[in-house]
Amino acid sequence: MGVAGLTLFNPAELLARDSILRMPEPTVAGPGKKIDIGACKSVKMTCVSEVGWHSNEKLVANVNAGGGFNANQWQVPWDNSNAGGSCSLMEVEALDGKRSKILIDVGWNQDYMKQRFAQTGVDKKIASGEIEALFLTHEHVDHLFALQTVLELRRDIPIYIPATFRPEAYQFMAGTDFPAAGAKNAITHTGPLIRLKAGGANPIMPGVAAVTFDLPIILQTEGEQSLYANVRDKGLVAITGCGHQTLPRIIDFATENLTAATKFHGLYGGLHLAPFGPLAPPQEAVIREMGKYGFERIACNHCTGLPAVELMIALGYPIVRGTGSNGSISDLYIGNGDSVTFG
Repeated sequence: MGVAGLTLFNPAELLARDSILRMPEPTVAGPGKKIDIGACKSVKMTCVSEVGWHSNEKLVANVNAGGGFNANQWQVPWDNSNAGGSCSLMEVEALDGKRSKILIDVGWNQDYMKQRFAQTGVDKKIASGEIEALFLTHEHVDHLFALQTVLELRRDIPIYIPATFRPEAYQFMAGTDFPAAGAKNAITHTGPLIRLKAGGANPIMPGVAAVTFDLPIILQTEGEQSLYANVRDKGLVAITGCGHQTLPRIIDFATENLTAATKFHGLYGGLHLAPFGPLAPPQEAVIREMGKYGFERIACNHCTGLPAVELMIALGYPIVRGTGSNGSISDLYIGNGDSVTFG
C-alpha cells in the first residue's frame, strides 16, 4: 500500500541501480554443522532511551483513529507530543582490546531524542564517527521516525536494516516526509545501506552476528532483526529491539544454528510481553518458562512492560536494576542513561 502523492522506492529496483545498497547472503547452518560467529571479550549496552511513548491511552487512541493495529503506520495520525523513542548503544570489546560502537535504533520524537543523545554523549560519538554504524531492528515508529536526528550528525553512517522493510521506509531514509503520520526526514542517507536477509546469520564483527526474522507484526510492518554476541568464557548474549519474534524463537534460532548457544549469558532489550498493561496468560507462560534458559543477567526494558519485569523479579530471575532517572518509569529495570556490561 503506498501513500497518496508519493512515488515509493521498489527495493529490488533500488538494489539494481544504487551501488551503496548491499544485500549479503547470510551464513546458513548445514546438516550437522552450526555457525561459528567467533568471540568477543565483552559487550556493554547503554540504554539511550527505552520510553517509546509516554501514555498508553494516547497511543491506543491514535492507533484506533488510524484504523486499528492493522493500519499502515505511515498513515496513522500520531500525536508527536506523546512520542519518545527506543534506542541503545552497543559497545563491543574484541579479543585484542579494540572497541567498536553501534547505535541500535533511533527513537521517534526528534526533540526528545536530541536530548537523550546529548545526555548520553551519543551526538558527539555519531558526529565524530566513533559510532561506526546504525542498526535498525525494525521500522516501527518508536524505533525509526527520529532518523533525521542521526542523519543531521552524519548522513553517510552505514545502516543495517532487515530486508523486510516496506517501500515507505526506503523513501523515508531517502529524505521524504509523511505528513499524515507526522514523520519528517529532510536529509537523504548517503552511506552504505546493508539489507540483511532472513534464513541465517549475518556476521557484523568477530563475536557478533545479526539475524533477521521474517514475520508479520502490527501496523503493517514485517520482520525484525536481533543481535547475538558470543562473550568468551561467558556465553551468548541476545540483544533485541522489541522482540516481536518472541523470546522462544530468538533462543530456538541460536540453539539450532549457533555453536555458541551451549550457554546463555545475557539478554538485553524489549521483549514485547506487556507493553500496554497487565500480563495475559500466554505472556505469563513465556516468563515462567524463561528460567530454563539459564540467563545469568537479564536487562530487559522498553516494551517488556513493568508487570512482566515484576513477575520476573518475583520468580527470582537475575534482573539488572536501573536508576529510574532521566524520565524512566521504574528503577526495577535498565532505563534511560543506564548501562550494563556482559562479560
